[in-house]
Amino acid sequence: MPELAETKQPIQVSKPKKISSNLEYIKRNYILYLLIAPAIILTIIFKYIPIYGALIAFKDYSPIRGIMGSEWVGFKHFTDFLTSPNFLQILVSTIKLSSFELLIGFPIPIILALMLNQLRKSGVKKNIQLVLYAPHFISVVVISGMVFLFLSPVGPINAILGIFTDKPISFMSDPDYFRSIYIWSGVWQGAGWASIIYVAALANVDPQLHEAATLDGASLLQRIWHIDLPTLKPVMAVLFILAAGGIMGIGFEKAYLLQTSMNIPSSEIIATYVYKQGLLAGDYSFATAVGLFNAVVNVILLVFVNQVVKKLNEGEGLI
Repeated sequence: MPELAETKQPIQVSKPKKISSNLEYIKRNYILYLLIAPAIILTIIFKYIPIYGALIAFKDYSPIRGIMGSEWVGFKHFTDFLTSPNFLQILVSTIKLSSFELLIGFPIPIILALMLNQLRKSGVKKNIQLVLYAPHFISVVVISGMVFLFLSPVGPINAILGIFTDKPISFMSDPDYFRSIYIWSGVWQGAGWASIIYVAALANVDPQLHEAATLDGASLLQRIWHIDLPTLKPVMAVLFILAAGGIMGIGFEKAYLLQTSMNIPSSEIIATYVYKQGLLAGDYSFATAVGLFNAVVNVILLVFVNQVVKKLNEGEGLI
């Protein structure tokens, strides 16, 4: 008779033993938990507890009656927003502005990091990094003021263009220029600071790999493509997912500060619309519904982009 194969039964650990082992682990490493406790507490206070306020989107909220005392209206405010005449314009403006900012602003810090990595003189490299990082510490209000100053009809940009044209260009009044102004001013302000993490990742590349590739006759571009970019690949994937997940979460401060009555068709985005409807007009329920709609779209995009990047990582793609 053939021998019967032995069947191995999986060892099951009872829940009390798991709980006791986890408690022992926490006791042994309680200092680590104390270190992360402030971050967890702040996250709960400022991120999770305010979720309770999302109920306002489903109610006809009145500050006097409170959230629980206000009348329940269901999806009325969502329907009002989706059927409003300016819904499509605001949604398209938000998607265009954030998408172009992602497509243009995401690769530039990578290029800057690759260029900085080729500098061998530490003194020159530090000075260039100082110049690149400095705009990050300038306030958004100051940046917006500088944009208005430089692009005004009597500003230095129009003074230079006046050599070739007789009529000054009203950059801040023309909706066609708003997205370019917003995106490139953001690139100037944040690209240098965003390149720090890529510079740190490239510092882990073994110099002997470049030396061996140089001896084998590899050009500079070949070494960047086959050595530096594969090192940056995991960092690029994570940062791209985070950036794409917040594609609808573009902040309102800069868009609102650069907004004029003439460039509203391009500058009015969901964030500025929520601010105007909620804080200026006092329609808290409608503004909360618009903000919740924006958050739901953000979550959907985050899951979608995460899956796309995961599939591309399984192949031979760069990201």
